[in-house]
Amino acid sequence: MASSTSGRGGGGLLSLATATAVVAVAVAVLLPAAKAREEPCYLRMFSFGDSLADTGNYAFVYVNDSREPALWPPYGETYFHRATGRFSNGRLVVDFIADALGLPFVRPYWRGQSAGDFACGANFAVGGATALSPAFFRAKGVPVGDSVHLDMEMKWFRDLLYLLCPGDPAGCKGMMNQSLFLVGEIGGNDYNIPLLNRVPITMIRSFAPSVIAKISSTITELIGLGAKTLVVPGNLPIGCIPNYLMIFKSDKNEDYEPETGCLRWMNEFSQYHNEILIDELKRLRKLHPDVAIIYADYYGAAKEIFIFPEKFGIEHPLVACCGGGGPYGVSPTTRCGYGDKYKVCDDPQKYGSWDGFHPSEAAYKAIAIGLLRGSYTHPPIATTISSCPQLTELGSSIEYKVLYDL
Repeated sequence: MASSTSGRGGGGLLSLATATAVVAVAVAVLLPAAKAREEPCYLRMFSFGDSLADTGNYAFVYVNDSREPALWPPYGETYFHRATGRFSNGRLVVDFIADALGLPFVRPYWRGQSAGDFACGANFAVGGATALSPAFFRAKGVPVGDSVHLDMEMKWFRDLLYLLCPGDPAGCKGMMNQSLFLVGEIGGNDYNIPLLNRVPITMIRSFAPSVIAKISSTITELIGLGAKTLVVPGNLPIGCIPNYLMIFKSDKNEDYEPETGCLRWMNEFSQYHNEILIDELKRLRKLHPDVAIIYADYYGAAKEIFIFPEKFGIEHPLVACCGGGGPYGVSPTTRCGYGDKYKVCDDPQKYGSWDGFHPSEAAYKAIAIGLLRGSYTHPPIATTISSCPQLTELGSSIEYKVLYDL
């Protein structure tokens, strides 16, 4: 199957005046960023989570699952021009944050071998990961295979500490307090699995306190190991996911949000999860007043895409770029990357979703900008992390950098 690449990097020739103006703006923006790179705010960044943050672990964890589409084109085509194991067409929120902080893209844990490979941190996120172990779901009668969960990712992290500080993991505390920890997004699959198995939403709601408790215990363990700055994302508005809009299609207008077209009951569930998480983070801040625990409002940042898509150059916020067609770009029988019948749009940057379940790079970019500007972090990230003055200007610089890069 061939797909058109029009609109991805092309366009006509610029006039000399226009080209000069573009270069001048780019230089003005990129020079401060280059300076920030010389002295990054944090020496390392560590990330935990699922496919929203996986930058390449999946292929190493599930070595027998070579059919996973994220390991093959067209995944990765927009920025990397090759599949990297990211479940999107380009960069993720974790990539934008690392870049903005002057760090290279965070290396997947399973792609490193020596301490030097993790000089700038490690990413433990794996596509399909859950917060809770499979045993939890099996006990509830929810069918689930053996999958990665937060306890496993934390075990890998502890193993890495022994590599970075051989014989004295406690000696890693200095490194820990100079690192940024991105704890999530995680928990989405704890709901996706039962939702796709048609478990009643009332029962799924009962899982949320356990999911939050596991996230909380992970944060507590990281703090005990020396972490001083943690960013904890909430859940996305899952009622805006194209596959869910197809699967749970309703004939009742009241089931949809009038301002977005998203499924109201699913977004209300996402908000329920986030409210419990916010309350738990408030409790943890009281217990650890010397630690910066920042809530990343993925829900609010993403919701802005669906309410004001034109602000981000997105024309089809509820449609998948890669999939089987239909009103939401998805089909029950055709999935992005499977077989030869799927379709790929001409310009992924105009779509809110990449494959029907995962955001496009354009959507991830919009979320990252909202977080870095402080609009969707609580407390605001720039004021909370006072040792990182670059954050006060990263919102605009990352936006111009991304637009210029593309």
